[in-house]
Amino acid sequence: MSSAVLDPRRELLLSLLHRALEAVDGRHVTARALRARALGSDACGYWVAAIGKAAARMALGAHEVLGAAIARTLIITKEGHVDREALALPALTLCESSHPLPDARSLAAGESLIGFFRELPPTAQPLFLISGGASSLVEALVPGADLAELQALNRAGLASGIDITELNARRARLSRLKGGRLAQQLLGRAGLALFISDVPGDDPAVIGSGLLGPPPAAAAAGDRIERVVVASIDTAVEAVRAVAGRLALADSAARFSGSAAVLGAAFARQLIDGPSGLLVRGGESVVVLPVVPGRGGRNQHLALAAAQHLMGHEDCFLLAAGTDGTDGPTADAGALVDGGSWARIAASGVDPRACLAGADSARALEAAGDLLHTGPTGTNVGDLVLGTRLSMSEARAWLNTSPFAAHPNASEPRHAPARHR
Repeated sequence: MSSAVLDPRRELLLSLLHRALEAVDGRHVTARALRARALGSDACGYWVAAIGKAAARMALGAHEVLGAAIARTLIITKEGHVDREALALPALTLCESSHPLPDARSLAAGESLIGFFRELPPTAQPLFLISGGASSLVEALVPGADLAELQALNRAGLASGIDITELNARRARLSRLKGGRLAQQLLGRAGLALFISDVPGDDPAVIGSGLLGPPPAAAAAGDRIERVVVASIDTAVEAVRAVAGRLALADSAARFSGSAAVLGAAFARQLIDGPSGLLVRGGESVVVLPVVPGRGGRNQHLALAAAQHLMGHEDCFLLAAGTDGTDGPTADAGALVDGGSWARIAASGVDPRACLAGADSARALEAAGDLLHTGPTGTNVGDLVLGTRLSMSEARAWLNTSPFAAHPNASEPRHAPARHR
């Protein structure tokens, strides 16, 4: 662990990230939504299908509220994203699958999901818990399509930086589940679908490539699924703003999108040229990969680009992280850089410019001690960027006087502190 983590400005940003993750924790937001609908353990016959990176936590939230009223639970999630507590749920079928690229496990999970629908008793009440990652984790292909074609589509989409809405639309064309086709299998039965959104616009027709989105227009008349988005990146941003109070700069409501390198430079300039305080933004960036990319993800790429522009500004710090705890095909959530990061990389013998050009940001950030590791977080609402320009004394004073010690979104402690690697 880098000694730089002791800097109070780093401590401030890590504490705020922790608060954001608590606010969008899958268990917390699912339980809250079910209680708001006065659903409880006195009901009977719920069949719960939880799909996505936050599936295990969302399933725990449903069991927290509905208890013995749940007759069966299906969890389809990314390998390694299952709580020990979730493994002990009664009548559980667990499918650990692949992300960001689908593989044979994704097709097996698709068959399990189809079987769940096929076996749904007439008196059962279906409850669907959907979060980001479902596009890769579960699939059943249309006749004539195969796994190689699906993988090629996903690789091309990830490498080209295509808009997630367009990529999900292309995925749906190969699918017997996506684009509202799964909802058609309910044949007009009522159901409830809760969504943790990681897409622009928070549209259930796009989340998870429309896995539980409305059916195509021609079949939508008989659709009786109630769809509710229970958390999004806005939830995380507002949680940070609420605890940051007067530190938060004014433009935090706007979501970001576009090139990670361009955004990193823009956020750095905003910190350098704007008033002192806290930058809070949520969204999703893209990186167009070279033919042979290095190691890293879009948040690491954004952070490295920001580090180049922050060079020499010792009072500026910027954190970029995936709220699911992973950044692209890496095990790190992102990075936390400062005005000395670029120089630390160069002093290690690594060329930061070459790493930026070669999409090899993880190598550079590891050399600086700036990679950020959280482990799986139990949520997935997109990416969060937090930045600050404060003196050490200002940050320390804020940590000592802010309401960090009493947080209103308190389910049981969940998230280990983020750490540098």
